[in-house]
Order: sequence, then structure tokens, then C-alpha cells
Amino acid sequence: MPERFAIAQVAPRALEDEHDVGTFAAELSRELAGRGHRVLLLAPSRSPELVRESRKLIRAARERPEALFDPGGGVRVLGVGELLPVHRRGVAPSPPVDIARTIEDVLTVAKLDFVHVHEPWAPSAGSVALRHSRALNVGSFHAPEERVLSTQVARRFVELFFGRLDARTASYQATADLLQRFFPSPYELLRPGVTPTERAPRPDGAPIRIVFSDREERAALRLFLRALRRLPEALPWEAVVVSATGAVPTLRSSLRERVRVAGDEAGELAQADVVVTASLGQVTAPGVLVRALGAGAVPVAARLPVYEEVLEHGDLGLLFEPADVDVLAAQLERVVADAALREQLARGAEAARTRLAWSRVADEAEAIYAGLAALRHGTNGRPDIRARVGKKKLIDVDLHMHTDHSNDCATPVEVLLATAREVGLGAIAVTDHNEISGALDARAKAAEFGVKVIVAEEVKTADQGEVIGLFIEEKIPRGMTLAETIAEIRRQGGLVYVPHPFDRMHAVPDYEHMLAVVGDIDAIEVFNPRIAIPAFNEEAVRFAAKYRIVGGAGSDAHVARGLGSVRIRMRDFDGPDEFLESLRDADITGTPSSLRYAHVQALKFLQTRATPPAARRATRRRKVARAVAGRGGS
Repeated sequence: MPERFAIAQVAPRALEDEHDVGTFAAELSRELAGRGHRVLLLAPSRSPELVRESRKLIRAARERPEALFDPGGGVRVLGVGELLPVHRRGVAPSPPVDIARTIEDVLTVAKLDFVHVHEPWAPSAGSVALRHSRALNVGSFHAPEERVLSTQVARRFVELFFGRLDARTASYQATADLLQRFFPSPYELLRPGVTPTERAPRPDGAPIRIVFSDREERAALRLFLRALRRLPEALPWEAVVVSATGAVPTLRSSLRERVRVAGDEAGELAQADVVVTASLGQVTAPGVLVRALGAGAVPVAARLPVYEEVLEHGDLGLLFEPADVDVLAAQLERVVADAALREQLARGAEAARTRLAWSRVADEAEAIYAGLAALRHGTNGRPDIRARVGKKKLIDVDLHMHTDHSNDCATPVEVLLATAREVGLGAIAVTDHNEISGALDARAKAAEFGVKVIVAEEVKTADQGEVIGLFIEEKIPRGMTLAETIAEIRRQGGLVYVPHPFDRMHAVPDYEHMLAVVGDIDAIEVFNPRIAIPAFNEEAVRFAAKYRIVGGAGSDAHVARGLGSVRIRMRDFDGPDEFLESLRDADITGTPSSLRYAHVQALKFLQTRATPPAARRATRRRKVARAVAGRGGS
């Protein structure tokens, strides 16, 4: 039986809006709940009743987390408030509801396997969810042409949130291709489903109804109206322009009797014989074509990549070159006059409804979830070894430090060992940069100081950051790929330990490189006191927790005084297997004085690495000038 998950689907728009992305999230939620998954649907809402009820459920869930989920196995819909205040006639505007607080409460309380965010652009409900999620994150991008371009100014901010995605999906290949240009990453196709619509009855002999939705740019509407004017007068047709805003286009006298404006898209599509999308490429609305297929109407679309994709390159509808009014008019004349052609395309749409059902979307989403879940480490470890380790004494351990065998450290091995003994460490891992001689020397002298030494090396890979090999015996050359370095650690029987994995001021493996080797990682450094920005440590904690990887910590000391500024309280161990089992139940601690020192070192690091060189030189010049001025006045 497939594994059942707890999943939160996060939609970007108000639940009350008729929106393609909201429909996608709701339909996928319904399908997943029907398969036994526990599903929450989080979205902004303008309903005070729903928001109040949702908050009541969240408060109850603090004592009993299961209360958040529908006891009947359905989808629990949680309204998280409004993104912006809504001004209504006759009603005083209310301040915006803090959706971030509500989403944080849900994701803190709920025990979730997955948070699936739709359109996770910042700022949005999706980006808020990514900020607070402790689960595996899936991001779905639907039709983001405008968002891609509008977010380039805040690109680094957006990338920060995208970097928390464990999998990315795109509704269309055209969407994936566009995203690849601006935010390179693997995007798996998760195309929207087609919702069958019951066609409204039409009287026999009624004219062919052509529907156009104004979700595209204004130029597309003008092109559509120009094409209508070119149709033969005797041809039996009528047209409806669906306008969400109620804006009425200016119609020439030849069209006033045959074209009307309506606001109910769903109702008009249910009676449509033909649906036209005529974008010139600025704004596309593929969801209109998807809904047209669900309604059994014949699509006539501009030959744009995303429209061709929906219509399976013309098998499910007719195409014309963008802005070509003559071909559009000819295709409309053809489909109105030829009943056999309409029936043929309608049969194709009927077959597509089965092939593109929402159950297919749920199948593909489940496969994505299962693939990510398979990357999580087991939680049992080696109970036999753990039982043996559990009888040993507790010691303090520091897993990250350097000696003068590193090119950026001047601490002699003897000083390091003496300091470790003085600060009460029972074991240390000597992790010199791209060198093992210091660790071997320390191990040879360890008995003299009464400190256990793990021989290790912090290896710089070609372009994928650093990785530490614990319990190794031979020097590992720098410059190999991350995968090759890990393979060499494994060949030596060592453990793979990733230091400061998300510290963007160090050479670190990026998120995707980490995902590629997550099954080979034995432990992650979840706390490093030399990291200047606490959020980087928090990212490491989050990653370790979601993939169930054992967490470690170390001082990363480059001077003896920093040794033991953070330490791990764990059972004593012999060899890598006992070490790993002991680390599973370890606690990370620190002494206030040493942590204050580590904080000072982190600030120095931030000043020297995060401040531009020109600014650092200017600061030094000001200090020298003040010193000179002080001497001159004495």
C-alpha cells in the first residue's frame, strides 16, 4: 500500500476568486484526500466566518495537532485572512490581516510531510509558507510570464525562497523553459487537469456561439473583433466577450447585433461551441483553453508555445499565427460552417478529458512526493549498536577545528590538544583544510593529553563547496566533484559530514547539490558559531530535520581560544558506527563565555567578508586619521 502523507497545499489567491491556480490546488487536494492522504488547503480568504473558524481550529490544534485535519478524511480548508485590505462601498476598510502569523501557526502546529506551494513568488502566501515550513517543499509554477519579469529587481530575495524548494513543477513546458532561463533548476511537468463541464442545452438551429475571454491583453480582443467583421454575413454565428471587469468594448455597427458582453465565464463556456484565445504573446491564458476542453467546445488559438502544448499541437483545436487576422477569420469561418469538423474536434476533446483528468495530476504528484520521501533517512539507525553505546559515559565533543597544518590557522597541534583538555572536551575532530597531517599528528599525541581524536579533513570540492570526511586515514585531494569526494570518504570507511551547508559567505554546496547526494550524507553541521547570520544555521537545522539527517556541531576554531565554544554532549564511542549512533541522541551545548567569543569572531568575519574591499579600506583610513589626530593633540 502506498505511503500516506500529511500535506498542506498553499494557494496564492483568495478562495472566493475563480482562478486557475486556486482550482489546481483545490482539485489536487480533493484527489489526494480521496486517496487517504491528510490534506490542508491554505489560502487567503475574504470570509470573516471562515477566517474565525480557521483560527479557532489552529488554537485547538496547539494542544491536539490532529484537530487541524478533517476527521472525515476530506480536505480541511483554512482561510488565512486577506493579503490586502478590501474596500467595499458603505463599509469602512479594515486593516490587512497578518497572514504570515496565521500560516506560521499552522505550519508550526501541524505535523506535515509536505508543503506544496503554488506560485511561490515573493511576497505571497507561498513565500510565507516557505519561510516557515519545516517539511519537504514542492513548488508549482503555473503561467508566470509577468511574475518572472517583475521579480528580476528582487531576484536575490526571490531566489532565497526558491532555494528552499525540494522539488519544482511547471504546469506547461513553456513555463518550465521560461523559468529555466531566469531561475535554472530541474522542473518536472505537472500539467493541470481538465474538469468536465455539463453543457447547457441550446435550442435546435441556434447560431454557433463563439466565446472570447478578456484574460488576454487588449490587443487580442481587438484582433478577435476584427476577425468577426470579416466573416460572411450569412454565416450563422453569435459571439460573447467575457469581461471580468465589465468593460464593454467599442463595437462597430456590423457587430452590435451579434456580439454581447457577459461576466460569467463558466456559464458562457458551458454553452460555447467555439472558444478563441488570440494573444499576441504578451499575456497568455492557457487556463481558458483547458476549461474549453472541459466544456466540449472547439478551441481556436494563436500559435504560441503554451497554447500549442494545451491543444497537443493542433490535435484538439485549430491554430493561427499570432496577429494574423486573416487566418483567424478563415479558421472561424471554417469551424462555423463545417459541422463535421466541429464534431471531430469535440470527440478529440472528449478523449482528452479522460486523458487529462485530475486523477492523472494526483498520480504524478504522488510520484513526486514518494520520490522525495524516499530521500529521507531512516530513524531507527542501528539499535544493537545504540544499546551498546548507551552504557558508556557522556563526553563533550567538538567536531570542527583547525591546526597550523591548515593554511589559514596558526594553532600548533600541542596547543590545540592542551586547550581541548582544559575546556573539558573528551573528543575532537581535527578538520584541517585539504590536509590530514595535523589530524594524524594530533591522534598520535592524543593519549598524552587524554583527549580522543577523530582524524578528519575539510575538503574543498571543484565548485560545490566543502565537505568533511570523519574517520579517514588518507589525505583526499581538493578539486574533485562533491560526488567524487564523498565516494573517496566512503572508500576509506569514513563518515560524510557537511559543514556550514547554507552559509553563503563560505564555499558551500547549494541546495540542489545537497539534494543530489542527500542519501550519502551521514551528518550535517547544524550549528557553527562562526557563522555571522543566524538564519544560515537555521537553514541547516531545517534541512537536517526534513531529511531526518543526524545533526552535529563544532566551533570551527581557527585559534585555540575558540575551541569548545559549541560542543556536543554525547556518549563515548569507538569507531564511526558507534559515533553515528551516539550522535543520534546527542545534545548541542555551549558556554556563555566561549559563545561570546564566537560571536565576536562571527562579527569580524562578517566585517571582512561581507563588507566590500573599498569600504574596508576607507574604514581603515578613518581609523588611522583619528589615531594621528589624537596623537597630535596630546
